[in-house]
Amino acid sequence: MREFASDPPIERRVDDALRDAGTTVAVAESCTGGLIGSLLTDVPGSSDYFDRSLVTYSYEAKLTSLGVARESLDDHGAVSAPVAREMAAGVRDVAGTDWGLATTGIAGPDGGTPEKPVGTVFVGLAYRGEWGTGDSYTRVERHEFDGSRTQVKEQIARRALSTLREAVAES
Repeated sequence: MREFASDPPIERRVDDALRDAGTTVAVAESCTGGLIGSLLTDVPGSSDYFDRSLVTYSYEAKLTSLGVARESLDDHGAVSAPVAREMAAGVRDVAGTDWGLATTGIAGPDGGTPEKPVGTVFVGLAYRGEWGTGDSYTRVERHEFDGSRTQVKEQIARRALSTLREAVAES
C-alpha cells in the first residue's frame, strides 16, 4: 500500500511515526494470524516501540487474553466493530502500551455471508492518552478486500498499519 513506488514500505513508515511520537504499540490479530507482528519486526530496532502481537483466533482467546465481552461475541460475532474495538483496547491495556491495534475479519475462501462477505475486516485502534486529558479513544474501520486468502491477509495487515501510522501522525 505505497502511494508511490519510491515510498518506503508501510512498516518503515510506522517505525518513523512511532519513533517520532515516542509511543509504543501492541497488536491483537485474528484473521491476520501474526502477519502484522511479523511486518513490524522486519524493521531492525522495532523492539524500541513494539511490545507484542497476540494471535487471538478463537472466541476463547479473545475472551481470556483480551477481555472481549462474551456478550459482544454472542450479539455481534467475532467479525464486528464492537469486537475489534474491544480487542484493540484489550491488547493496549494488557501490554500497557500507548496504542493497541486489532484485526478481525474473514480472509476466505469460505465463511462469508451477505452482510459480511469474504474479505470483510474490522480494524480496531485504541489510544491511551495521559490521565485526565480526555485524549484516550478507540475507533474502528470496516474494509472489504478481494483476492486469495493470502492476498486478503496481506491487504488487511498493510491497511491496519496504515491506519496506525495515520493516527500516530495525527496525535
